[in-house]
Amino acid sequence: MVTPGHLASNPRLVKEAQALAANGYAVHLVFTQYVDYLIDFDNHILNNNPSWTYDCLNRTLKNKQIKAYNFIVAAIQKFCKMLLLSGKKSNFIFAHAINRYFSWQFKKAVGAKADLYIGHNLAALPVAILAAKKRKVKCGFDVEDFHRNEVSDDPKNINVQLNTFIEDKYFPQTDYLTTSSFPIMQLYQKLFPTKKITTLLNTFQVVKEVSPPVAKVNEPLKLFWFSQSIGLNRGLQDVFSALEFLKDEQIELHLLGFLDNQTKKKLDELVIGLQIKNKTNIVLHQPVKADQLPIFAAQFDVGLALEPGFSINNNAALSNKIFTYLQAGLAVVASDTTAQKQFINENPNLGFCYEKGNAQQLASVLKRLIDQPELLLQTKQAAYHAARLNLNWETESIKFLNVVEETLSN
Repeated sequence: MVTPGHLASNPRLVKEAQALAANGYAVHLVFTQYVDYLIDFDNHILNNNPSWTYDCLNRTLKNKQIKAYNFIVAAIQKFCKMLLLSGKKSNFIFAHAINRYFSWQFKKAVGAKADLYIGHNLAALPVAILAAKKRKVKCGFDVEDFHRNEVSDDPKNINVQLNTFIEDKYFPQTDYLTTSSFPIMQLYQKLFPTKKITTLLNTFQVVKEVSPPVAKVNEPLKLFWFSQSIGLNRGLQDVFSALEFLKDEQIELHLLGFLDNQTKKKLDELVIGLQIKNKTNIVLHQPVKADQLPIFAAQFDVGLALEPGFSINNNAALSNKIFTYLQAGLAVVASDTTAQKQFINENPNLGFCYEKGNAQQLASVLKRLIDQPELLLQTKQAAYHAARLNLNWETESIKFLNVVEETLSN
């Protein structure tokens, strides 16, 4: 299994690796590390899965050898992007344009001598494809996002052009594709009508440590939002503005994620400008390890999925936020992106949708939950039980293992 970044940044890979290992497969991982604080999170995952073997390139090291290597591979990547966008095409150009550490990852992947190569994240796709061809074995790829429009919908955008080149070149060469939402599957099925594409929702294993939700008396409504990094382009403005409409209500907003100094300064300015009574009701939390996140989240009431739908992908993606909230027993309040609206329409007892960008409508949803504590409790309990009945990785992993077994048997 190959990913260009951290294990901690790729929960879908981790879940797939755990499912494979639990069913008797030998699992080998190839990944790189580039964020210092995530290394401990990676080590936590590896320590909890001692049967895995792995190759890891730590490119955060400060020694001269790594610095020189990072400079060289960055220069090669930039040159290959220029060649690709000028019309030059080859496996070397494709692979190095999307993944500056392709050569290292390819060497390690081939050395693993696997029967099946699985790529996660688009930069890993050429590694998995070409390693599989070298070994004359099968290859799969998990399409977590609609990658060609992941950051922009502008066809002239360099990222859009590069990702489109990579997908058009290598998707037809895969033996299977999996996606993370039905809208993403439908988008790719139109582009690659002959490919069999299976949707695996971004669910998680049942968390037994979380207790069923119970009624609370005389407590504020506790809202929760998380991400690996806290950014101001993730729909948070909606909830900040909604708080102004609810300034006379008892509400706490809890945000979890890494926060750099520049973003913190902007966030502080935004909070200071809010017309609400008690600024201390906005609480920041440091990241926690993935297996502890639902346990941490269980102390809150409402899980916020505020995606602004800024790109085709952002509109079609169904993030792991929602399924984390369900495991924690939280009521879900989601913006009406295509994927999130579809999910809430199919599961109306688990949460509520509001029109993205419409803070007043979001405030009305939250006010309803404040005024109707029995509705809040019913929704939280429904979320808790749905996560344990079928909206979990135990269910989705069966689909994944069937795909793997079918691929290997053909």
